[in-house]
Order: sequence, then structure tokens, then C-alpha cells
Amino acid sequence: MTRPHNNPSAFVAPLADGPVLFDGSALSAAQIAAIARGERGSALSDNPEFVRRIDRGAEFLDRLWQEEGVIYGVTTGYGDSCSVNIPPHLVEELPRHLYTFHGCGMGEIFSPVQTRAILAARLASLARGYSGVRYLLLQQLHRLLAEDILPVIPQEGSVGASGDLTPLSYVAAVLAGEREVLYQGERQPTAEVFRQLGIEPLVLRPKEALAVMNGTAVMTGLACLALVRARYLCLLSARITSLAVLAIQGNAGHFEPRLFEVKPHPGQGRIARLIHEDLGGSSNERQSSRLQDRYSLRCAPHVIGVAEDSLPWLTEMVETELNSANDNPIIDPEQERVLHGGHFYGGHVCFAMDALKNTVANIADLLDRQLAQLVDPKFNHGLPANLTGATGERQSLNHGFKAVQIGTSAWAAEALKLTMPASVFSRSTECHNQDKVSMGTIAARDCLRVQTLTEQVAAATLMAACQGLRLRQREGLDTATLTPGVKHTLAEIDALFPLLEEDRPLEATLREVCQQIRNRGFELDE
Repeated sequence: MTRPHNNPSAFVAPLADGPVLFDGSALSAAQIAAIARGERGSALSDNPEFVRRIDRGAEFLDRLWQEEGVIYGVTTGYGDSCSVNIPPHLVEELPRHLYTFHGCGMGEIFSPVQTRAILAARLASLARGYSGVRYLLLQQLHRLLAEDILPVIPQEGSVGASGDLTPLSYVAAVLAGEREVLYQGERQPTAEVFRQLGIEPLVLRPKEALAVMNGTAVMTGLACLALVRARYLCLLSARITSLAVLAIQGNAGHFEPRLFEVKPHPGQGRIARLIHEDLGGSSNERQSSRLQDRYSLRCAPHVIGVAEDSLPWLTEMVETELNSANDNPIIDPEQERVLHGGHFYGGHVCFAMDALKNTVANIADLLDRQLAQLVDPKFNHGLPANLTGATGERQSLNHGFKAVQIGTSAWAAEALKLTMPASVFSRSTECHNQDKVSMGTIAARDCLRVQTLTEQVAAATLMAACQGLRLRQREGLDTATLTPGVKHTLAEIDALFPLLEEDRPLEATLREVCQQIRNRGFELDE
């Protein structure tokens, strides 16, 4: 696949070769997604200066608690229990208690791709050097990522403030050789996998369990995946719109560049340009007998453009979070200070995911309406009802895309239902210590679900638009008049989805097209 280029959003820049280096410098959402998807490897810096900077925080913390005796989460209980002092001889037992009592996650487990993104996001934050952990812990965490030893992490149980405590407790426990991992495709006890590989379980030092757990890595890792998927979906939706316009014999003038110069949202303009070029551009303007098409065609750049225009600043929010120290307390080894605050609060990620799922669900709604036009003989300008390819007396027997269109309506409706902002459901919890929380992890999970549903709508509409174009070819459309991008997509779908003449189950094909979309497998050059 050729990747998008020449876009102001840093996260869509072409990915470099070689491993992504964790050395405390800034990383992009695209790099986290590439690691998670197995497109790039990773490396942890062994530069002596970097190692020393990390270890200095842990050494300062060890010295401080032994000298002064009162540090939140080190010599005290957690959260509302911060007034409970831990006797010095029990301090080193406290980290294990933290990840142990948080082992109460529920729901489905995160997928391997999602888990890698979570590990990478946590490693990026800890590598900033303000969390009071040893370099040895970073090595252990990176080894999980590098050797694909994936903690089994339930998805449910985080309110997104005081960090992703419960899901990240599964990471902390695995570092210590406990609970379960997914390794070589099998769910196994961590202790057994560590024995096989000769990995020594860590005994977490004071503050280390808190540093691993008290951060935003789950929501941030998921957000990185959502951003990359959304960018590709914008490009794909532009191509689907082009195919639908051609199949319905719509008016290419709706996408003329001059029109978008007078309402110059840059992302909206880029989408209009892509569609206009697909339709032949100014040198081969395709005009329709209709002055104006329905909104789902005419306003497609305006709908997709909202997502396209919001991606750069949503990405900036997520990447700032990714490249931050976001646990509590912050350990400043340079000034030898312990700073108590609320950096575990995931409000920016929550807002980004609440906003993104709205823009993505609107794309689902747009494509669902395009499919409704394609299958309806009242609106598709001469195509057969339900796009059946059957002819003669067989036409009455066959129903083409009828059920697919019903399914698409269901997927779009579910996507739209999930757009309620998660942030407005903040719940006071933990004895009213966590009395205002972000709900960022729920927002990120919702966003990925909306993304999946929208990709299903996109797959169905893509197949339907290509079916419509093939039916136009049967009527005499000269494919030589189609632009290279349109012809290429048509050929890609042809390889997966032969012309639908006699009814056949389409589930397997829909799943295959969805997988291609998730893998960014259709060539979409900008």
C-alpha cells in the first residue's frame, strides 16, 4: 500500500525504516501504531547518559523515603488512604499490594495490537525520566514488547483518572512474573513463560508499581490506533464517494476546486480535490443532467472534511499526552523534588476520543445514505433494484444488496448511538477522593468500536459502489474513461468480490474487505 503524503498532520508522515527508539525523546501516534501493528520494531536506548538519568530518579526516591519517611504511595496508602502511614519495614511490600488489589478487571481482553500500543505508550512516558523507576524496569517492560509477551488485560474497570489503574495493574503484575500473558498465540501463566525464556521476575521497588499503573497509557495507546485508522478512513471515504458518484451518474461539478476556495477549510478542500481528481478533474469534467445531487453525495467533502480538519489538533493533544510524564507523584531528580499533582487525569485524551468518534460516526451515516441511494431504483438513476446483477426472469428471484443495506443501517445506527460523550459521565469514586474523573479509557474504547462499525459500513458501500459501476459497464460504460485511482480500486475489489448475479452469502467477503480496510490495504495515494 502507498501511504498518504504531503499532509500537515505529523502522524500521517511516511514511516521510517528501522526500530522505534525509546530514549525519552518525542514519539508520534504513527510510531506507536506501527509498533502495535507489527510494522516496525522497537529499541530501548542503552546510552549511558539516558540510563543514568532514569536511575537517578529511583536512587533519589530510595534515599528520600529512608531519610524523610513520608512520600505518597511510597510510605503511605493510596488515594483516600494517603493518611495511612506504612511502617518502614513494610514499605517494600506495598507495590505488590497495589497491583494485587487492582486485579479486578472485567470484560473482553484487549487485542494483541491494542496491548502492544498500551505497552509502548507506558514505556514512552516512563522513559521521560520523571517517574522514579529503575532502568531495569524499562528493560523488563521493553522486553515484553520486543518479544511479544503480552499481558492479558481486561478492558473494563478504568475511570480514566488516577490513571488506568486496574488495566495497568495487569502490566505491573506481569513485570513481576504474575498473572497471565498471551505468548505465541496461547494464553499462559506468566511465570511459566518467564521460566521458558529465562526472564527474572522483577520485585518492584517503592513507587514502581504506582509509576506503571498511575498513568494514561491505556487510553493513549488506544487513541494512537484510533487516529491512524481515522485518517485512512477519510481517504477511503473520499474514494467510495467517487465510485458512488460514478455509479449513480452524479454531478462532478459539486467538487470543483473553485467552489472550495470560497469556503477554505483545508481538510474539506483536500477531500473535495481527491474526489474531483477521481472523477476526471477539470480536463474531463463529468456533468450530470441533474443540477444538484442529494446531500450524501454533494456534501461528502463537508462531512468527511470535519474529520480531516480535526485530526491534526486531536493528534497534537494525544501526542502531547503520549510524550508526557503522567503519573503521580512526579519525581524530579534534577531538583530533587517530589511534586504531587493530578497528571494521571486523562481529560485531553477523553476529549480527543469523544470528538473523533463523533466525526467518524458521521462518516458512517454519510456512507450509509450513499448505499441507500445506490440500491433504490427511485434514486439510483437506472440501476437495478438492490443492485442485483441477475437478468431476465432470474431478476425477480434475486435480491442483491437488500440485506446488506439493512445491516449497514444497523451498523451506522450503533455507531451514532455511541457518540454520547464519555466525559459527561464522570462518577465520584474511591471514597470521594476521585470525585471528578475523565472517563478517557471508555471514550477511547467507544471510539475504536465506532471505528470498527464505520469500517463495516465503508466495506459494504465500497462493494455496492463497485457493483454499481460494473452494472454500468454492462450498459456500455467505457472503463477507459475512468481515472487510474478509480480503476485501481475497482480492480482491487474485483479480486475479492466478483459481480453479484445470483444471490450468495456475503459475510465472508464483507469480513475480508473490512480486514483490508483495517490493514490499510487498499491503495489510496493523496
